[in-house]
Amino acid sequence: MSDVRLLVPLRRWANTLPPIWVDAGLAALIWVAQLWPFLVRDNPAGGPWHWWGYVVVTLASLPLIWRRRAPAVALMAALLAIACYDLVDDVAAQPVWYGALVALYTVATTCTRWVRITLFALSSGGGLLLVGSSDTAIRGVVLFVTAYAVGRAAAASRAHAAALEERAAQLARERQVAAERAAERERARIARDMHDILAHAVSLMVVQAEAGPVAVAADPARAVAAFDAISAAGRDAMGQLRRLLQVLKEEEEGPREPQPTIDGLPALAEQVRAAGIEVVHTATGEPRRLPPDAEVAAYRIVQEALTNIVKHAGATRAGLTLTWRDDALMIDVTDDGRGRGPAFPSGGNGLIGIRERAAACGGGAEAGPLPGGAGFRVRVHLPLSGKAAA
Repeated sequence: MSDVRLLVPLRRWANTLPPIWVDAGLAALIWVAQLWPFLVRDNPAGGPWHWWGYVVVTLASLPLIWRRRAPAVALMAALLAIACYDLVDDVAAQPVWYGALVALYTVATTCTRWVRITLFALSSGGGLLLVGSSDTAIRGVVLFVTAYAVGRAAAASRAHAAALEERAAQLARERQVAAERAAERERARIARDMHDILAHAVSLMVVQAEAGPVAVAADPARAVAAFDAISAAGRDAMGQLRRLLQVLKEEEEGPREPQPTIDGLPALAEQVRAAGIEVVHTATGEPRRLPPDAEVAAYRIVQEALTNIVKHAGATRAGLTLTWRDDALMIDVTDDGRGRGPAFPSGGNGLIGIRERAAACGGGAEAGPLPGGAGFRVRVHLPLSGKAAA
């Protein structure tokens, strides 16, 4: 175990070096190992070993410097040198040709299928044909098979690791895309909420401000009420904007304040009454629990519908009806004004925003004039389960 631990930092250090330096060091190490029999054994015939052996050992080791750039050429060069080793007699016996094994390992890890199979067959078959001793031939074949098998196992391991890295990168990209889409949806939601808040508050303030100067002389008490309504609408809008903008902060000092829900509809109706429009708020059926997003959507939808009445309808009376069913909440907002056409307009943020909010909660919305053209109605249904509508 201690030897393995020592090899880990050595391998990391080697990975920081240029590949050709590592291969050159490997070629030098193998060259020394192939020369070792010449240094530790004596020539049975007497005298020094033949120079040819030193040349072949060098030629069999040197190609390893280029084993990554040209693995097939490096293996062929090493095999050719080895085949010429026994052309003379006064050479030391080589138990293992390490250079050829390393070159075959590299071929098995990097070359295409037919190239590596051809070179493997040439290496093994050539060893059987050129080696005289059967024991040496069998040992050589076993070593070549082992080098090839280890190379293929290493290639498979690297391919698996690369596939895992690619999969991890793909998942990271998918998570990034999902996060960007979620952020885009959040920005769109915030934009809709800000539009609803500001449109509602500003509409009420404008109506009251226009009525204030007229009422100052004729009805001072009404003028005071109008200015109080302007102040209340402004404070309410500021509070809602403050809560809404908290979601944009990267770091929050405390918990977020809750978003408005159905419980805030009576106060919303009271704000519209202060603008001079009589609002009749009724509810039928047994109230049930809505999903959190539907709670907020219901408030914003009613807010937008009442704002449209104040801004566009020229109405004196509005109705807000909540109908609780077993599977959905029905919201009807009506007025006795001149109306705005038979259906949703093609653009704008008012009725289109109502439809988008309802659809985001799995519900739907429709709008149009009342029968006989005496007023306008917006009808919305929100499912209690929070699932998309079929």
